[in-house]
Amino acid sequence: MTSRVGIAPYLQAMPLALVFLLFLIIPLIFIVVVSFWTYENYSIQPAFVVQNYMDVFDRCIVRLPVLCTTFKTYLSTLFFCVVVWVLTLAIGFTVAYFLAFEVRSKAIQSVLFLVCTIPFWTSNVIRMISWIPLLGREGLVNQTLQKIGAIDAPLDWLLYSKFSVTITFVHLFTFFMVVPIYNSMLRIDRSLIEAARDAGATGWQTLTNVIIPLSKTGIAIGSIFVVTIVMGDFITIGLMGGQQIASVGKTISVEISYLQFPIAAANAVVLLLTVLIMIFALTRVVDIRKEL
Repeated sequence: MTSRVGIAPYLQAMPLALVFLLFLIIPLIFIVVVSFWTYENYSIQPAFVVQNYMDVFDRCIVRLPVLCTTFKTYLSTLFFCVVVWVLTLAIGFTVAYFLAFEVRSKAIQSVLFLVCTIPFWTSNVIRMISWIPLLGREGLVNQTLQKIGAIDAPLDWLLYSKFSVTITFVHLFTFFMVVPIYNSMLRIDRSLIEAARDAGATGWQTLTNVIIPLSKTGIAIGSIFVVTIVMGDFITIGLMGGQQIASVGKTISVEISYLQFPIAAANAVVLLLTVLIMIFALTRVVDIRKEL
């Protein structure tokens, strides 16, 4: 009987572990292996060379302080990552706070939370394209600004720019920040908030000393979602950036389109390690196991 109880958790976890192994671990192993292969034109030869990684960081160190293409690409990607993270965190925390503390009815909470999920009923590409008629030279925003006399000529930087990429990212991924923060806030004991108020704490003091510390696990999980998605994205940057803005994901996509799989795999491994370092840093600050 004891042996059955001891092995039961492993049997329960086995289906998920097999899925994890087949669709994540094994593909990652193949990517790492291919990253050491050689290629010439459109042919690939199994081998074990580090030339692909040398090509990724071609003369990057010796050119310092001048940045090489790889470092510039990572800086561009990290720029979007940081800006989108800050904006989605601000919006996501505000929405989650409103749902968790300002809406008293559980039924209305559920309805409003469901409303937040409505954009996910459509394709990401459709939601991206929806910004084009709004931000284009002849779009609604430019036409409105011209009609009220705010501008004399259409603003070109609204579309196919860092602005359009950023606003699209925020539109697409804010919900990934709302859900874990909202879940963390629902777990906060309301008696702690009442105790803080009874002790004379202001609303701001209650927020910074009670709510935010108790919500940091949800903030960390939402941050991991947003950071990992933005770092690997290439569709949004390509479409909303007018194919003019560099990103690591876009570089890998171009290399794959030219059948340069070994160098693309090397780039993917470097990107994966970068993201893992960022996630490791987040997990050192917050123990996300409390939320799981």
